[in-house]
Amino acid sequence: MIGYYDYTVILTYLSLISATSGLFALLKGDLDFRFALLCLAISGLLDCFDGVVARSKPNRSLEEKKNGIEIDSLTDLIAFGILPASIMMKLNRSLCAYLVAIFYTLTAMIRLAYYNVSEDLRQAQTDQCRQYYEGLPVTFSAITFPLVFLFFKAKPEAYLFACLLMAVLFIAPIKIKKIHIHLWK
Repeated sequence: MIGYYDYTVILTYLSLISATSGLFALLKGDLDFRFALLCLAISGLLDCFDGVVARSKPNRSLEEKKNGIEIDSLTDLIAFGILPASIMMKLNRSLCAYLVAIFYTLTAMIRLAYYNVSEDLRQAQTDQCRQYYEGLPVTFSAITFPLVFLFFKAKPEAYLFACLLMAVLFIAPIKIKKIHIHLWK
């Protein structure tokens, strides 16, 4: 089998399973969007620690590192790009919502691709941890959309506005301090 299969990718795979479960629930229509929001939050929690777990493996090869970055971004596009847009479309099926969902997903993809390229260049120059992100990380949707639900319940306009604002911030030239999580030293 092609690929890399060890403990360093388990959390990323679980995040993808969670996000896909949320998408399937939205498509099937038996469960309401709250299950998809729960899946989004779980994906966000798993994403908080996948890098920490990956870096815990001593002597990771360059191929393993690059594979981890790629599968993380592909998972992030599904979990934090497609799933939030799909939740919004479940709540609001207007033409405006459709256009915002496309814009949101497109900017999430652009942000993730830009991050991968800049991270590859950065890692060629230093082995220190990144201190700042450029543009809002797409993973912020795991916090934003559950909070929107908490404060605004199922108001479609709130989700539409949150998607539009986040889409713009994904590609905005702003710097956001990275929070470093250390489970052990």
